[in-house]
Amino acid sequence: MSTELEISGMTCGHCVTAVTKALKSVPGVQDAQVDLKSGTAVVQGQADPGALVSAVVEEGYSAQVHAAL
Repeated sequence: MSTELEISGMTCGHCVTAVTKALKSVPGVQDAQVDLKSGTAVVQGQADPGALVSAVVEEGYSAQVHAAL
């Protein structure tokens, strides 16, 4: 399963690293690809979408689920 998130507040490579690490820490995540330019993240695995959003928000960014694919 793949989940796409829209993330706002990222401005640099450090932001991408922080968001990627936060997403990968959520149980059920197999991989996470974060794109600074588009402001999106694609997460692979069986993680709860609400937990993904919470992990990003805890890092200081805004997130919402764009699509579960």
